[in-house]
Amino acid sequence: MKTFISKITKTFQLFVLSFTIVVFSQCSNENTTLAPQPETTPAPSPQPQPASKKVSYLALGDSYTIGQSVCVTCRFPEQLKKKLETTIPGLSVDLKIIAQTGWTTSNLINAIKEQQPTTDYNLVTLLIGVNNQFQNREFGIYEREFPQLVQTAISIAKGFKENVIVVSIPDYAFTPFGQQFGSPTKISTEIDRYNAFAKRYCDANGVTFIDITDISRQGLKETYLVAIDGLHPSEKAYSLFVDRIAPKASVIVQK
Repeated sequence: MKTFISKITKTFQLFVLSFTIVVFSQCSNENTTLAPQPETTPAPSPQPQPASKKVSYLALGDSYTIGQSVCVTCRFPEQLKKKLETTIPGLSVDLKIIAQTGWTTSNLINAIKEQQPTTDYNLVTLLIGVNNQFQNREFGIYEREFPQLVQTAISIAKGFKENVIVVSIPDYAFTPFGQQFGSPTKISTEIDRYNAFAKRYCDANGVTFIDITDISRQGLKETYLVAIDGLHPSEKAYSLFVDRIAPKASVIVQK
């Protein structure tokens, strides 16, 4: 009997010992599992860099394009170039200007023939006609030569009319010079006639026409819009021109 009880006791002791080992082992595993793991910060993914793109821009015109009486970087083609480059990542604009103070449509046609610009420009602007009016040229000359200049601009712009922007003629009647030169009312009426013809032609042929004439007509009240010569637009006036031109030009150069 004693031997039997002794065997049972030993068996019970072995059972308790085994149970303790199992429980301890499980607790050890749980403690290992629940131990906090060090956090790792994922490496930042590289940011894509804007692709560089170079476009060419040709500005055709007269004193309003060459920027008579303002600094080189103040004229509207230069301001447009800078605005496009600063607002479109990676864009570089190669600007060429064919313009001179006093040029009529005839002068510009001859200059283009002499300089023979390439026909791969991404963007072409055209602002011409004030000297036809100022020099009392027959309006019929403008009616013949303005369409010719638009078609030339299209051919220079890779043959795409969508790459051409025509800018309206500013009204110099609203300057100190214009107030003393002949009849300001007559000047404004004739400028309107030139601009109306240009707009009709552009609308009929799918060419963008941007009107900035109303800005120039603030020149007597907002004197800062007139350059120091009392006749041409100032840097600020050109910047307002560019505000209207840039949205369309931006679309063109990003095609």
